[in-house]
Amino acid sequence: MYRFLLTPRWVALHIVVLLVIPAFVFLGRWQFGRFEERSANSSQVTANLAADPVPLGSLTSQGVKESDRFKAVTASGSYDAAHALVVRRRPQEGQLGFYVLTPLITGPGKAVLVNRGWVKAGATADAPPEVPPPPTGQVTVTGRLRLGETEETAGIKDRAGLPAGQVLLIDPGKIGKALPYQLVGGYVDLTKQQPEAAAAPVPVPAPDVGAGGGLNLAYGVQWWLFIGVAVGGWFLLIRREVADRKAEEDAPVQEVGAPST
Repeated sequence: MYRFLLTPRWVALHIVVLLVIPAFVFLGRWQFGRFEERSANSSQVTANLAADPVPLGSLTSQGVKESDRFKAVTASGSYDAAHALVVRRRPQEGQLGFYVLTPLITGPGKAVLVNRGWVKAGATADAPPEVPPPPTGQVTVTGRLRLGETEETAGIKDRAGLPAGQVLLIDPGKIGKALPYQLVGGYVDLTKQQPEAAAAPVPVPAPDVGAGGGLNLAYGVQWWLFIGVAVGGWFLLIRREVADRKAEEDAPVQEVGAPST
């Protein structure tokens, strides 16, 4: 009765099912891994955003760590407007624009890049945008600590030949080579400063923490449900084939020349 399972057509079906099962197991485990990774990242970023501000030096003395992303920090010093930059390709609220990057000198030979906010792009891509000047004199800034950008983390390809005063990546290591002082490894997204400026760029919004990998969890469950669908479909096909063959065997054989009823 079950010899048909060894025919080429059925053997091919068995192989497909046997290949599908481990593939779906792997895809489900990968999605569950992404869920755990994103949930941990979401929890850490949420905790960092909610924490009270700490002095910048307490987090950057040994280098900026991944676990310190988006922690609130404070720093005091004076802006170096002469070495200010704008960062290209930074849309906000659906509009093209630039981030305004200004070094804050925090001590002898030391500074940190401060992202003072966003300004609208000029008439052309290479036209300098209108940038409100930073406050003069001593200021105290509060902001979110960020890691320096790379092509991989920013998703932006760096290139040479940009107009003077423009960059594509907020890379303190590269930017610092042209400065007369040392920059800390990360930078700060400004959220508040004292004294306040009469005019200022639009603040950079806080990061979207998202659902913490909830979609990845749903996709992982979905892939494992597909295993049940594949096995169940294979089993039903076998049952149907057996039923059809049994019906053929049980059907009465009509003699040649006998009148049909």
